Amino acid sequence: MSQYFDLGNETLWNPSNGASRLFQRQVAVFEAELGLSSGIGPMENDECQIDPITFETFVNTLLAQHRRTTHAIVLALSEGFIATVLVLAERAGIKVNWARLGATPDGPLEDVQVSVLTGMSAPAEAGAWGSGLREKARQLGRRMPR
Repeated sequence: MSQYFDLGNETLWNPSNGASRLFQRQVAVFEAELGLSSGIGPMENDECQIDPITFETFVNTLLAQHRRTTHAIVLALSEGFIATVLVLAERAGIKVNWARLGATPDGPLEDVQVSVLTGMSAPAEAGAWGSGLREKARQLGRRMPR
């Protein structure tokens, strides 16, 4: 059995029920954390629609929050979800402004992890941050069935 994440008549992803269920639960977690709808509709009859405008806002807000985070555990817990979202965003034709996101984070850092040696960790270098996420999404995208 599988479920469909669709944009209009185009299927962006066709995961197994278990993967879909886990992803949908993570969507709810990140919607609550961001205080923002994802644009990923409810699963009905093994199909859900993605609203591209709402989803684009969600993707960019999610990435901006991720950029402001330096906490190793928060990063580890969120990067798989973010990579999955990036694959869906690419398949939906959403353009991510990596240059803007990779610059010095907008707003204060959140969920910072204090280093025993230096006092506080700094956000990842712009190039490393963006390229790492893009590479994870590329690898994952090859394994995500349409």
